[in-house]
Parts: sequence; C-alpha cells; structure tokens
Amino acid sequence: MAVRAVRGAVQLERDEVGHMDEQVGALLTAILERNALTADDLISIWFTATPDLHCEFPAAAARSLGLVDVPLICAQELDIEGALPRVVRVLAHIESDRPRPEIAHVYLGAAGALRKDIAQ
Repeated sequence: MAVRAVRGAVQLERDEVGHMDEQVGALLTAILERNALTADDLISIWFTATPDLHCEFPAAAARSLGLVDVPLICAQELDIEGALPRVVRVLAHIESDRPRPEIAHVYLGAAGALRKDIAQ
C-alpha cells in the first residue's frame, strides 16, 4: 500500500454548527466513496477553515461520522483579500493501491472554483 493524499473543499452558506457538520460530513463521505475508502484506510486528516468561520471545529463533523481513532487537526487558512469565503478544506492522508492520478479529489458546490484542474 502506498501513502496518498486526497484534497477537498466545501463552501458553507452560513457559519452555523449544524450546517458545518452537514457540509463537512458530506465532503468527507464523498471523499471516502469516490476513492473506495474505509475508515481503516485513513492515516490522518488536516482541516483548514477560512477566518470567517467560528461556529465549530470542522473535525467535529468527522468525529460525528464515527472517525474516532483517526488523527485530526484543524487550522485557519490565510486571510487573503478576495478569497472565497466560508470554506473548509481537507487534506486526508490515506493508504491506497490506486496510482496518484486515479485519486479523486472532491470539491463540492462553489468550492469547485478553487481547483478546476482537479475538482470532480
């Protein structure tokens, strides 16, 4: 098994706990499904959130999905003028037999504009 990295992002409509849990949960679920992954394939997940999100740690959504023994960490994105607001990004380290070009990176909704070159 090789160690691979999967990227993803989602833009939230509002800074509310329930909405964050729903949207980050949908992002993580899509990453797992599109890459045929299980929780056992996850090594760690790094979350970042834009500075305008304050309601909750994005990692809380992962815990509510049952990812209780996967190391998670959250950080704040750089505050860049003109950047897309209310965005949570994910960098998941995984074990996978898939070649790097076959890894499915997932950018949901308006976050697809962040990486048109790799967004699914």
